[in-house]
Amino acid sequence: MNTTMAITLVGIVTIAVVGVSGRRPARGELGEWTVGKRKFSTFTTWFLQAGESFTTFSFLGLAGIAFGGGVAAAFALCYLAINFILQYFTAPRMRELGRKGGYLTQADFFTDRYRSPLLGKVVAVVGAVFLLPYLQLQITGLGMIVQLATGSRTGGNLSMVLATVLTVAFVLWSGIRGIARVAYLKDALMIVGLVVLLAGIAVSVQGGIGGLFETVRDSHPQLLTFHQDGYDATFFVTAVIISGLGGGLGTMAHLWPPVLAAGSGRALRKNAIWLPLYQIALGIPVIVGFAGILLVKADSPANAVALTLAGQTLPGWLVGVVAVAAASAAMVPSAAIVVGISSLLSRNLLSARNERTQLRTNHLCVIAAAALALVLGLTRPGLLSDLLLLTYGGLTQLAPAIVMGLAKKVRLDAVPALLGILTGVGVLIWLTFGGVDVGTVDTGLIALVPNLVVTAVAQLVVRSRSLAAVPAEAN
Repeated sequence: MNTTMAITLVGIVTIAVVGVSGRRPARGELGEWTVGKRKFSTFTTWFLQAGESFTTFSFLGLAGIAFGGGVAAAFALCYLAINFILQYFTAPRMRELGRKGGYLTQADFFTDRYRSPLLGKVVAVVGAVFLLPYLQLQITGLGMIVQLATGSRTGGNLSMVLATVLTVAFVLWSGIRGIARVAYLKDALMIVGLVVLLAGIAVSVQGGIGGLFETVRDSHPQLLTFHQDGYDATFFVTAVIISGLGGGLGTMAHLWPPVLAAGSGRALRKNAIWLPLYQIALGIPVIVGFAGILLVKADSPANAVALTLAGQTLPGWLVGVVAVAAASAAMVPSAAIVVGISSLLSRNLLSARNERTQLRTNHLCVIAAAALALVLGLTRPGLLSDLLLLTYGGLTQLAPAIVMGLAKKVRLDAVPALLGILTGVGVLIWLTFGGVDVGTVDTGLIALVPNLVVTAVAQLVVRSRSLAAVPAEAN
């Protein structure tokens, strides 16, 4: 076992130990496990909300997009800023409704606001199905990180198994409190890892970071425009819109517990104001991708650029530090996602009678979801990769119903909301797997159009029937 592998494994175990140190829920109830006592401080809520910003996509994906698509990678900085602008208005309202209605999940919101357990169950299924590929992505990404850092495929697979088992362990033990503890460590590690990698690149490229972009401007000017194949202006604009709407309107179930656990709406608004500054750190993977254009072979896998550069520019022990940082960026989102999936299934789909039974059912769902994602990641890594294309677009189909449900008086009925969601998801699946050529337009945005049309038409029909029934009853 080399130094890099040893540091990586020790780091993964340390992350889990920190997670286990989170206080175990005393009463053994799902509410305590999922949202604590709804009194998390601004500081704690900050790190829980920031968790979605730093994932394996931040480490591998952004650098890969910059490597192949140039400045199009900046879409992540744009959509995350839009997320928090929207969350300034939506998150406090979600928390307020959650406190009054006792929400523990996103599906609770739909069940309560639309007075429809069926809608809640459908949302639970949609949320769980579309989050599973996202969970698999984090687990597979961790294995890729370790494999690239150590040069060992076996080591990568071992790390996937170890990290998944340890993540499940600390999630089962301490729930959202354990995730919060690890989130502190993860963000510190990510900042350190990114800065170390940036420093290694700065001393390896002639002229430093400034010289890097001067060279790219002279040798690859097209990468500083939106004219790359697959990464044009249409990709940029539609990806920013669909991702901004998805995150800002709370369409992803695993983003609800941090909001519901916040101690006040003021804490959420303060975070929404300042969290966009946090995204500045995401500029580093973009710089790493540009450095790869000059330092890495042109035919190298795009997602391997960041760790390949780490191996070329840093000593082995520092590569281990970067790998640990990247591993933490997989483990914390994995923990949050598995909580989102399991709570939807145990509380809203299976509908156990009381919170203690729900918690036991929830724990079984945690193990099942993590095990399924791990097995598929090890044996059929390509099986869920196509479905991953549906995650953001599919969950964004919940956005219209969420917006209407946040209003003081809900003016949308459950049936139109349900029909709109099913229509949007169906169209998205057809566009994705039906061989329909839509260019670089985000399919989730296209699917929103029939979603809105069906919702509006169905609502008009429901209201017209209601109005027609009133005179009949009067007579």
